[in-house]
Order: sequence, then C-alpha cells, then structure tokens
Amino acid sequence: MPKFTREEIIASAKNDNVRYLRLMFTDILGTIKNVEVPISQLEKVLDNKMMFDGSSIEGFVRIEESDMYLYPDLDTWLVFPWGTEQGKVARLICDIYQPNGQPFAGDPRSNLKRALKEMKELGFTEFNLGPEPEFFLFKLDEKGNPTMKLNDQGGYFDLAPTDLGENCRRDIVLELEALGFEIEASHHEVAPGQHEIDWKYANAVEACDNIQTFKLIVKTVARKHGLHATFMPKPVFGINGSGMHFNMSLFNENGNAFYDKNDDRQLSETAYQFIAGLIKHARGFTAVCNPIVNSYKRLVPGYEAPVYIAWSGRNRSPLIRIPESRGMSTRVELRSVDPAANPYLALATLLAAGLDGVKNKLEAPAPIDRNIYQMSAEDRYENGILDLPTTLQEALEEFSKNPLLVDALGDHISNNFVESKEIEVMSYIQQVTEWEREQYLNMY
Repeated sequence: MPKFTREEIIASAKNDNVRYLRLMFTDILGTIKNVEVPISQLEKVLDNKMMFDGSSIEGFVRIEESDMYLYPDLDTWLVFPWGTEQGKVARLICDIYQPNGQPFAGDPRSNLKRALKEMKELGFTEFNLGPEPEFFLFKLDEKGNPTMKLNDQGGYFDLAPTDLGENCRRDIVLELEALGFEIEASHHEVAPGQHEIDWKYANAVEACDNIQTFKLIVKTVARKHGLHATFMPKPVFGINGSGMHFNMSLFNENGNAFYDKNDDRQLSETAYQFIAGLIKHARGFTAVCNPIVNSYKRLVPGYEAPVYIAWSGRNRSPLIRIPESRGMSTRVELRSVDPAANPYLALATLLAAGLDGVKNKLEAPAPIDRNIYQMSAEDRYENGILDLPTTLQEALEEFSKNPLLVDALGDHISNNFVESKEIEVMSYIQQVTEWEREQYLNMY
C-alpha cells in the first residue's frame, strides 16, 4: 500500500474532491467501526484530536471512562472509488488512545503492535501474513434483505455460466486493485455460491488492515450486484464452509527465517520450532481463530476443514501445511482460521504461540503425510494426533487456562472477549432449533 505524509493527504483530499472521511477501527469482536466526519475536520484528525465515545463500543470501556482518541495511521489513507453527489469518501484506519496519551489496552490493532515488539526483541524484523479468505454470495430479496438462495451452482474453479458470481467477483477484484491490492488469485470455491480472492502478503498490521478493507469492499460491491456477501463460516448445511487460511512467515536481517537450503525439507530450525509452538497451543488459540458458535459447524470431518492437530507438507488434511514454495516464499499455513475471526487478535495469539516454540526451542512432532481423515481414532492416538475443540465453549475453556494466549491479548481484551463469547454460547444453548422439532416433536 502507498505511504503518505500529512501534506500528501491534504493534497490528495483536495485533488480527489474528498468530502467525507471515515475514521475506521475494529472492536474486540472483529466488527469494523467508523466515525465519519466532514473533510473540514481533516487537520484536526491529523493532529490526533478527534474524540469518540468508547463506552458505546463492544468490550471497550465503562461509561465513566468513555473519552477515547482516534490516532490515524497516515499510511492507511485511501480514497474509495465511490462517494456522494458532492464528492468522494476517504478513510484512515486508526489506533485507539486514552486521554493520557497511552495506547488503549482494548484496541486489537494496538495490541498486535505490542505483540510485534516482543518479536523484534527476539531478533526478528518482520512477521508477514498472506490470508486466503472465502465467502458466500446469496441473493437479496425485493426489499434488499439477504435470502438463503445461492446465486450459482458452480464448483471449484468453474467458469460462467455455471459460476454466476463471476462478474461480481471480477468487479470486486477491480475495486481492490484500484485501491492498491496486488491480487494473486480469484476463483470459485468448492461449494455452490462460494468464492475466494487472494492477494499478496504484507507485514502483520498491514495484512490485518487489508483483511478488514477487503471485507468492506466485498460486501459493498456484492450489494451493487443484488447479492449479499457473508463471511459466516458455515451458512449452509451439507456443503463446505468458508475458511481463511493464514500463511505466515518470520523474517530477520538475513531474510526468511523459516528457510534453510541445507535441510531435507528446506525448513529452518526456527520454522520447526514455530510449528511446534502452534501445535502446543492449537486448542487454546482456536477460540480466537474460530470465535463464533457457527465456526464449529465448519470444523467437522468430511468438508476439507482441519480438525486434527498435526502438520505436513503436501498433505492438506492436518491443521498445518507447508506449501511447496521455498526461499523468500517459505511459509507456514494454518488452515483452521475462519473469516469470522478478528484478524488482529488471531494473529497476535498465533505469533505468541509460534514464538513460544522458538524461545523454548520446542521440537516439532513428526509430520503426518497420510490422509488423517482416513485414520482410525486408535491410529491417531498412537501418532499423538489430538483433535481441535468441537464447540466454542470447549475452545473458550482451553483459551482461558492458557496464560501465554491470555497474555498475548492482554487482560482487558481477554476478559471482555471471554465474557462476550460465554454470553453467545449461553444464548445459543437456550435456543430451540428446527432440527430439534423435526427430531423430537412427534417422538416424545
């Protein structure tokens, strides 16, 4: 993404006829929030003097501590291609600060920056992420509300006319490219109505910013096509759910710290230790990487989603895969993350887990190059392969008893995240579903 100075932003706003400015940030649940101001307030924004009421944001602060400041990241200046009749709309992604000038402990973006400081103290210079988000497209009804009607019956890599979402997906790509995204792939996914768009990796904070921008663009463009885009992990029973694989790599002053040309797999000791850390903490970070009740409808056998804690190279059935590319492209792919995750929180926990392996020189277990889905429970046990949590409640329990992961998010975020998710679990448990009525109403 382009880098901007204060003067360049002011000039861009004038040249592009920007009339409104969205000051964007992300709450603990991963929801994009924004404060919109007229462009007349631009200099006040750039002076870090724009305030908002933090008590109205999920998991932020109590009403008696409500004043918060929005500190814009100038590098995130972006003019959207759409706007009003009077002019265009631009955005700046902001960090949240307290009135005393300190970063707010409940800000997911600031928290990720805190995690990156520890990484640099260990001698690493960069933590890169390349995400692979999937989403579904559903038709809108005459009132503009989402239906459960998929807009196509296409399959993996299908072309039009089977893939009726092709035009929408193409327009999404064009919008993203206009905003500076380097798109690497765009295709129909396995399930009907399901799509994937991948773009070039970036450093941790920028990559998470890109994910949030991507979601906004996808939903906006889809609506222009009479469609509703959803990042819900499993919106339809009986077909594949949507994941958001995280391709991660650590860099130091010598380059990619995961690469070693002399190793049989061309992986460094750091890479093996990072993998070991991810495996050790997998059951705990699942609560953050798969944060809603519906996430666990995707994490079941038979639909390509990983449910077993293991790693491999070519094999796609374990939790962790090492793609074939080497050199600067050497990376660790975590396949469990879904697009409902708050990317800033997910990446902070994954970095902490991996670095725990590096700091303590943990030894990665032997890779599993067999299809784990076809292994018996006894066979998996003999190979030391554990299961991921099967419910959000189980995942929350694993997270709460893992002090490393709790610390990775800090007490404020951890406590508010767990409290919010426990309420979600209890609300779900109390529901009576159509499945229960079909199964039991006549039987009992």
